[in-house]
Amino acid sequence: MSRQPGNDVPPDALDAIEDDDEAVDALDTAAEIDFDLDAGAGAIQAGTAVIRRFWTTLPTSPGVYRMFDAKGDVLYVGKAKNLKNRVGSYARGQAHTNRIARMIAETASMEFVTTATETEALLLEANLIKQLKPRFNVLMRDDKSLPYILLTADSDAPQLVKHRGARRRAGHYYGPFASVWAVNRTVNALQRAFLLRSCSDSYFENRTRPCLLYQIKRCSGPCTNEISVEDYAGLAAEARGFLSGKSNAVKERMAAEMQAASDAWEFEKAARYRDRIAALAAIQGVQGVNTQGIEEADVFALDEQAGQFCIEVFFFRNWQNWGNRAYFPKADRSMSPAEVLASFLAQFYDDKPAPRLVLVSHEIDEAELLAAALSTKSETRVEIHCPKRAERKNLVEYAARNAREALGRRLADTASQGKLLAALGTSFGLAAPPRRIEVYDNSHIMGTNAVGAMIVAGPTGFMKTHYRTFTIKSEEVKPGDDYGMMREVLQRRFARLVKEHPRSAQEAGAAPAGGPMEPEPAPDPADSDAFPAWPDLVLIDGGRGQLEAARKALDEIGVADVPLVGIAKGRDRDAGRETFFVPGQAPFRLPPRDPTLYFVQRLRDEAHRFAIGAHRAKRKREMVKNPLDEIPGVGPTRKRALLHHFGTVKAIQRAALEDLAKAPGVNAATARAIYDFFHADA
Repeated sequence: MSRQPGNDVPPDALDAIEDDDEAVDALDTAAEIDFDLDAGAGAIQAGTAVIRRFWTTLPTSPGVYRMFDAKGDVLYVGKAKNLKNRVGSYARGQAHTNRIARMIAETASMEFVTTATETEALLLEANLIKQLKPRFNVLMRDDKSLPYILLTADSDAPQLVKHRGARRRAGHYYGPFASVWAVNRTVNALQRAFLLRSCSDSYFENRTRPCLLYQIKRCSGPCTNEISVEDYAGLAAEARGFLSGKSNAVKERMAAEMQAASDAWEFEKAARYRDRIAALAAIQGVQGVNTQGIEEADVFALDEQAGQFCIEVFFFRNWQNWGNRAYFPKADRSMSPAEVLASFLAQFYDDKPAPRLVLVSHEIDEAELLAAALSTKSETRVEIHCPKRAERKNLVEYAARNAREALGRRLADTASQGKLLAALGTSFGLAAPPRRIEVYDNSHIMGTNAVGAMIVAGPTGFMKTHYRTFTIKSEEVKPGDDYGMMREVLQRRFARLVKEHPRSAQEAGAAPAGGPMEPEPAPDPADSDAFPAWPDLVLIDGGRGQLEAARKALDEIGVADVPLVGIAKGRDRDAGRETFFVPGQAPFRLPPRDPTLYFVQRLRDEAHRFAIGAHRAKRKREMVKNPLDEIPGVGPTRKRALLHHFGTVKAIQRAALEDLAKAPGVNAATARAIYDFFHADA
């Protein structure tokens, strides 16, 4: 790997090039090409010179390259079958789009990783893009893992649960599902149909009588032997069969059992089978579009409008539709739909196995290479196909229609959001509609587990990737001191902002308040520079006191140009009676039916929801905190072994050193550490 910062290349940097005369001639023409760019010809030539310098020593093997700017931030990650040829193409200046030319102009350094095959390069490229999020790459934006249904296989009574993340637990995984809502709905129906437990192993092992789920016929009660191990295994086998696509066979068998029970006048048993069949029918009835000839496939359809992209994904498993989901990747508007779709696919399957068939709406240039990479990763043959007829084409067209509608709704929401931002700026006397709004709130119970929260809103709505929480750390803040908490949160937030994103004098200058404003065009969400790091408006959930605490916190840091507004709740905390406090102005209210007031209420309520959620999570962690977690050398495995051996933490605390050393997985040094931890004051 090589990296050399800076773009101050000496004039004779290319004197050593002797191995490729044709490439040298092509590179020499780069200086004669004019680019219509803000960067200017000098920046283009400097970036080109940097690329030429690295090009001279590159191998002809496959690999991945990274471009860096002068600050060390990654601009672009790319892969190549031949690194020398691919990187050399940037310096030849031939047929570059404005996007590529801007990227070249900002390039100050490069790094390279060679790989054995182009397939490995593609997989590494996708992984690095998801990690580094380079500005000039296509980015997924929403890379949250998709949920699965897990039917465990590490117990005599298999557990049915939803699952995210790595597949470390033994069992059968079914999915992916498009949303947690779809998983929850399916799990609830499966519980009614197959009476499988959903409780944790610890809860299951410590039951002395059946829980409420048994009483409402959502579980067969294996915890207290209400059902035999053999019969429960039969229920689990039926659930696996249903989730594996044998739904009709399972329903026919249940129907036969229902009829047999009815013929034997066992009407209660027949009614239970009737309810289970109805639960299975409910799962299949809400599937929407299903397939007849496709057992397993993911369908990707891309739509482009107004320079923005939407990719709709449908998941089909075992001839069933397991939901769909819309993604809005960040991509330069100069990129073709096929380029965006190809890059998206590589990132989408970076952390999940691909199905045997992937249907796409556009022909992808490197479909065979991408299919080979996904086949290697999934350890099964994967086919990528752009269908032209029959059922497959109908599925892609159905997904494309959903993508078009989803993108239309997003564009409409963005336009409405722009009008609200303009009205908000007018109401609070801003010179321009705010592009970034930050809202702050605190949450605690009698001063305990105090948490500060910041939510962010912009032209496209709530920007949840920018949300932050702050654990109140200062010893000077007394429990229950809301003003002190707000002061600490804002000091930490803006001190870091000043350090990481210093502003020039022109940027920091406060513009004079203006009159009524027309809504500005919403920035293109695909442009990573569109969303600023500094807020144009800060809303504080509180009245005059909270606002004054916030103002003093910013004054101490030297930030005096960020507009602050305090929101005091109305009498009896009624929504619609809020009073607004702005430094230097008299308090005022907005008309009760004003859409701007409703917009502010949404912002405040979201901050309140996020703060309470963070506080509850912190309180829950404190409640279940285990003293063993604080002992060096005692990880999850040893902690589990100790609890299984002794039963409780108190028993471990009372145990002698010799008894601790006899516990499974505990050596003499760990036993001494545990004993000393509990007897430090002895």
